[in-house]
Amino acid sequence: MELGRIVYERSLIRRESEPITDPRGRPIGWLLDTRLAMLDGDLFKQVGSVLAAKLSDRGVDQVAGYGYGAFPMVGAVLASAGEGCFNGGFVREQRKAHGRKRLVEGPLTTTRSVAIVDDILNSGRSALRTLAWLRSEGFEVEGILTLFNFSWGDGKERIESEGLWVDTLLDLNLREEKAPSRDPSISMA
Repeated sequence: MELGRIVYERSLIRRESEPITDPRGRPIGWLLDTRLAMLDGDLFKQVGSVLAAKLSDRGVDQVAGYGYGAFPMVGAVLASAGEGCFNGGFVREQRKAHGRKRLVEGPLTTTRSVAIVDDILNSGRSALRTLAWLRSEGFEVEGILTLFNFSWGDGKERIESEGLWVDTLLDLNLREEKAPSRDPSISMA
């Protein structure tokens, strides 16, 4: 079975399994909780290796992420064996008020380009916010690497309009109106 499909199946939560809601508190039929897959040791290693290879192919050796979905992805890339050496960082929502007072944590350097990693690309709002924060700190961002791209959203186009590449483990062709089956209409990127 393809890795993207395995990650999808491990991440899929359906209303029949437990009550789930959208950000406004309304019941929804399904959601993807990528932390379930990414915090599994075996999948963590497998996904990290694939992501690291994709980044290496593009000549990128620094990754940054914002939010709980991106944090294990940064760690997985850094932990990937045999894929070269990467630097990783985490982007804060606001500059820390004390200590080093950083917006971007970690050993990233502005002398080399960076790629954003994020679990899901839908509207692109989160990725664009992360892009703005990184650029404000002097980083040159080359692209974004995601686990899933919701093909019905306009996030990919919004990111590409900023001059960045977008790469994904799996493109999903699902619709909010229908709860996906365990064998959804998906296509590998």
